[in-house]
This record gives sequence, structure tokens and C-alpha cells, in this order.
Amino acid sequence: MKALILNALKREQSSIEHIYKILANELKDRGWKSETFMLQDIDISSCKGCFGCWTVTPGICVNEDESSQIIAKFIHSDLIISLTKVTFGGYSSELKKVFDRTIPILSPFFMKAGNETRHKPRYKKYPNLATIGVMIHPDDESEYIFKTLAKRIALHFHAPQQGTLIIFSGQSKEKIHEKIKTLLRTIGGE
Repeated sequence: MKALILNALKREQSSIEHIYKILANELKDRGWKSETFMLQDIDISSCKGCFGCWTVTPGICVNEDESSQIIAKFIHSDLIISLTKVTFGGYSSELKKVFDRTIPILSPFFMKAGNETRHKPRYKKYPNLATIGVMIHPDDESEYIFKTLAKRIALHFHAPQQGTLIIFSGQSKEKIHEKIKTLLRTIGGE
């Protein structure tokens, strides 16, 4: 099984850098092959909204940068795990750019799903999505917004299973490890 980790946590934040290590070790212990993109080290431009990925080079972004590697790995993974600091209930800007740039993995055509209209899938299989948000302290509104956003993105990407986890920067490594194990069980990361 292949996992892709999109790590948007800043390395200089020593109080939370252990979260990534716990996650990577847990995946390894479960027999997963994982690859990590440290988003702060990657130059990814914002989506220009040109729709060239649908009309000019279907399935491939016409604006070449390092996001092309992420997009290729995204669709060939079984699990995508996003690590991000929660900012006003949302993702970091680095992670948002990655999600914006993955639009080529969807079809430009639409479908009805219940009372909603969504993009049709371009591929037969999509990865499960897990989102781990890090907060300094509890904030019910930000947690609700973050979890809702993660669910909506999972629907958008046709993820078969989705899970969201909030970690507080002061939590013990043992507590974080237990939360990560529970998240992986929830989304089929046995």
C-alpha cells in the first residue's frame, strides 16, 4: 500500500515536528510505503484558473512546476495524508495551493450526487484522504470548520474513505500516537 504525506508543518516549530515522525513511523510499522513532500521546501505556484488541464493537456497542468510530481503521485496512492496547522479553521496556504493544483485529476464534466453538483471522476480509483490539523489550543468553531472543509475536499476528490484528526501542540507523544493509530484504522490504514 502506498501513502503520500503532504506535510505543511513548518520545521522550525519544534513543538510539533514530532507529529510527522510519529505518523511516518506508524505507517512504516503497518507495512506502508510512504513518500513525503515537505511543502515548505517546494516551489508551487497558485492555480491560474486557465483550465488548460482540461482543454489543452487533459489531466495535466499546463503550468509546470513541482506540483506535477505531487499530482502524479496523488492518483497512484492508496492514501493521502495532509498535515497542516489549522489557521482560522482552514489549511495552510501551502496545502491549499496543492489541493487547488490537483484539479486535473477530475473531469471537467459534472454529475449530480444527491442534491449537489460535482465534477465527475477522471479515474476509476481514488485514494482515501486523511487530514491532520494541529492547533495550539481547543477552539470549537475552528475545529468544526476544519473538519467540514476536510469532508468537503474528500467528497470533491471522490475519496472512498475520509478521516480528520485534530492534535493540540501540547499533547503528549503517547496521546498523539494513539490518535494517529485510531485515524489510520478508521480510514482503512490497517
